[in-house]
Parts: sequence; C-alpha cells; structure tokens
Amino acid sequence: MSLALTGCGSQAAPSNGGSATKGAINWWSWTPDNDLAAREIAAFNKQYPNIKVTYKKVPIDNYAAVLRPALSSSSGPDVFSVNASGAFSGKTFAAYAYDLTPAMKKLLGADWKSKIDPGSTKAFTINGRLVAQTFGRVGAGMMWINQDIFNKYNLKPPTNMAEWKSLCATFRSKGLGCFREGLSGTAGFVVDTLHSIANNVEPGYWTGALAGKRKWDDPTMVKSLQILGDMAHNGILDKGATGILQYPDVNNAFLSGKVPMVQMGTWYSQYATVSSLTAALAGAGVPAGTKHISIMPTTFPDVAGTGNAVSLFADPDVAQAVNAKSKNRNAAVTFAIWLGSTKPGAEVVANNMDELPVLQGSGPDFTKITLVNKAQQPALVNVIAQLAKANEPRNLGLADQTNQAIINAAQGVVNGTKSAKDGAAGVAAAAASAGQ
Repeated sequence: MSLALTGCGSQAAPSNGGSATKGAINWWSWTPDNDLAAREIAAFNKQYPNIKVTYKKVPIDNYAAVLRPALSSSSGPDVFSVNASGAFSGKTFAAYAYDLTPAMKKLLGADWKSKIDPGSTKAFTINGRLVAQTFGRVGAGMMWINQDIFNKYNLKPPTNMAEWKSLCATFRSKGLGCFREGLSGTAGFVVDTLHSIANNVEPGYWTGALAGKRKWDDPTMVKSLQILGDMAHNGILDKGATGILQYPDVNNAFLSGKVPMVQMGTWYSQYATVSSLTAALAGAGVPAGTKHISIMPTTFPDVAGTGNAVSLFADPDVAQAVNAKSKNRNAAVTFAIWLGSTKPGAEVVANNMDELPVLQGSGPDFTKITLVNKAQQPALVNVIAQLAKANEPRNLGLADQTNQAIINAAQGVVNGTKSAKDGAAGVAAAAASAGQ
C-alpha cells in the first residue's frame, strides 16, 4: 500500500496502452467478496488466459479515502470500481477514468446502449464520456431472516411494529439478538432502512426528495426518523448500533446464527449459495463444519401502520473504470467491459447471485447454483423479478454531504442525542449546501 500511495504522475494516458490481450492488471473494489471475484477472474481467463488480474478488496468505509491518493500517484490500480452515487461515484472519480465509449461500440456495435440496462449507462456517462461500465444492479427495501431460527421457535416474520416488538422479546428471551444494524462508519446502510420507513410512511416521498421536489425536513422525514428512534428504544433494534459496522460486524453475527434478522439488499442473495456462505463463515472465523443457515428474504414491516407496502428501490451498483494512466490500459479495458457486457461475463455475475447483470436478457442459471436449501429458490426468483421491474431509485443522485447528514441524523436519533426534527433539519441544511 505504501508503494501505491507514493508518486504524483500525470493523468495523461500512455500513448499506446499496450496489448489488449496480454498483461498484468490490478483491480480494486469494495465488492465483490474475494471468492466471487476469483470466479469472475477465472471465467475471464478462459477467454483471455494471458491477462493476469489481481484483485484487491478494500473495506467499503475506507474505499474512497484509499482510492483517491492511489489514483493520484503513478502506481494506482489499472481497474477500479465506482458506484453510481456517493463518495466513490463515477462522477467523483471521472477525472481519473479512461473513456470506454469507443470500446463499447467496438464490442457491441453502434447500438450498444440498447443492449445494456439504460439507467446504468446513463449513471456512468459523465460529460459525454463513459467513465465506467457497470456490471451489476442491486436493490434494497427488504429484510433477510434466518429461517432456521424462525422454524425452531415456530415464528413468522413481523408484518407490523407490534408484531416486530413481540418477536424481538421472544428472541431475546432465548439469548439471541433480534434486528441488528451497523450505524457506525460512512457506508450508510441505515439509509436503506430509513428509505424503507419513509416509503412505508408515504410512498414516493424519498424519490421526490432525491429529485429536489420535496424537502428533506418534510414531516414525512421527521416521522420516519421518529419511527427509527422508536425501533431503537422499544427493543427491536439491537443495542450498540452506533458503535458497530454493517460489514463485518452485523454480517458476521447474522451469518453465524447469532442474530435472526438484518436489513440487507438483493446482494445478500449470494449467501443463499453453499459456496459463498462457506467462504463468508470461514472469513468470520466460524469453525469448519458449522451448520449453514438458510437465509430467506422477507418484506419490510408496516412500521408506520399505514398499510403502504415497501417495494424494492434499485440503482446501478458497481461499475469498472479504467485508470487513464495505466501502462496496461488496453488489457484493463478488455477486462472492464468484459465483465458487464459479454454473455460469459454476465453469466458469472448472475450466477454469483450478488448482482443482477445489466446485459439485456441475462440472469442466473439455477441448474449451476447450489443453494443451502432448495426451498430458497422460489423466494430468490421472486426477488430477482422484483429487482428487474424496480423503477424507484435507491440513492442515485444523492449528494455525499446529504448521505452523511442522513447517517448523522439516524445516529443521533438512535442514541438519543438528537430529536427527529433536529435530525431532519440537519439533512435539509446539508442538502441545501450541496445544491440538492
């Protein structure tokens, strides 16, 4: 890392970019997990055996801080992943990225945009330049349960606040946690929870706020923060939320069977597979041979008592950008666009189950996927169908300052240092400062 963070180098692209079929490239990202990345690289190497790809997974909370100085140096990654919005968005790092438009035209033809999810292409086109090619789309607005624990105590997922509170009391009496969430750090998974609550209070409010048509201190936002605070103080949210991270803390607790419920998005489908769950448990230090849990997606409860169902909201998730200064730029371009824009690339992404591929007509092949429990397949197929038709943005367009203010408001309301009204006011002030 010390080597990657030194030097100053020019951002001008090398004159030739090297071979498009040979070379060694470094790929940095916060996702996918190492085992999934290894599968993707192996699939790529079946077609391009002379391009060696070395993957470096950087913790999501540190990613932007680590990436910027590396790209400013002369020895940063050749390929780096970016998101559609936030601290490590395509727009934020566009200055370091090589334009992939010509490569996409060469690969898929002049009508290449019609062959890729249109929202994904738009999200990563900055000032007429395709600064990154996305390979996955994710959604949120749902929860995941440990079906084995629910079955053990003959319990069902909660549908409203009262049921959720009673359910948590039962789990705690058995020595378990209940609903765990990590509010520490800057990744902002609590933003998904607050978004879900807001959609339950008033469908369409969050989308309106993202578009600048609604205020972030609107009564709907205040009510949503109040409900989050209620969840923290009535025994639903596990204590200590503001001192832990969603990854690895919450993730490890849930997958190891200590917590029966978490809010994660569609990317969590990967842990319904034997291979990914095995790798995750090994990474969490769980003894080999420990029984694998059966995770199951479930609907976010009607916590506001409105009867409004919470549907999935989705964004383009991760995209591959090529460092304009890469000495192996052409090989990097080959890998960057292969993963999201070719049938073999889309297939391995789909079968990894953490992203919905953006190449039109692509999807997972369950004959090639080994699930922990066959009963999971219908639920997973339903999640994929919901994600495919989701038309509400997750956080696309959300300014980094606004995102952080939402996290700060949630932290304050949960730990009792801030009222819901003051929290919403802070979000509105940050949004105004960011021009949102």
